Amino acid sequence: MTASHHPHDDSTTLDSTAHLMNRISSQLADQLSLVSLDGSRRPGPPALVLVAHGSRDPRALSTVRALMERVRELRPGLPVHLGHIELNEPSLPDTLTALGTTDAVLVPLLLARGYHVKRDIPELAADTPARTRVAPPLGPHPLLVETLYDRLVEAGWRTRTDDRTRRGSAVVLAAAGSRDPDSKVDTNHTAQLLADRLGVPVIPAYASAATPTVQAAVRALAARGRHRVAVASCFTAPGRFATQCAEQAPWIASAPLGAHPAMARLVLHRYDQALATTEVTAPELATA
Repeated sequence: MTASHHPHDDSTTLDSTAHLMNRISSQLADQLSLVSLDGSRRPGPPALVLVAHGSRDPRALSTVRALMERVRELRPGLPVHLGHIELNEPSLPDTLTALGTTDAVLVPLLLARGYHVKRDIPELAADTPARTRVAPPLGPHPLLVETLYDRLVEAGWRTRTDDRTRRGSAVVLAAAGSRDPDSKVDTNHTAQLLADRLGVPVIPAYASAATPTVQAAVRALAARGRHRVAVASCFTAPGRFATQCAEQAPWIASAPLGAHPAMARLVLHRYDQALATTEVTAPELATA
């Protein structure tokens, strides 16, 4: 007996073959773009270095590595590396030292301005031979809000509700927190963008260094008659702060942002944005 043949099998094979051929063509085009008409090799694009904070939670490292792979898939010809501010390897100085005198764009996997973006990352980079520029943090941005929205829906947020349910609903946007006032400005902006998308109030709250806490935000919403409150995790990856904030959710809590496709697109947007500026931190300028 011969096995029955399904046209669907052919289409699935053709789809996977087409995907493979497209990827090979893309990679070949990237390689050819590095060769000049006279046959000499053009300099490649500056490296993209993802700068993660670091965490003792082992899920954090696997999450940022998964995000790094998504970025590589979106732009195969781009060298993409990872460095941490603390707690995990490779450290940012080790990653940049290994790159030598290469040009690099550092994209912080942080969601607002603050000490890490303004001081830590530039200072760590200045002590290495690499020629670097630091991109803005990932937030605020519509792609960040797209990710926050999707994570809430995954956790159980209903995209369609009646007016009564909506009037009793709200979201607490849980973020790490910082003493830098610019951090609060950025988080407030993200909260407003998310509120516009959801059609309900969104109150920012913080795990440390700023107020209100998640619990205080939940109480404030309850006092306004909002008892169906979700916590939106504004954290790049799992960790202590994300876990603590999720545990305080009176209803549902979304997962951290992770390797969502919109996050990979946002990383590349910040990389391109940084390349459009001219400010480069060269090692010899570090002590100026």
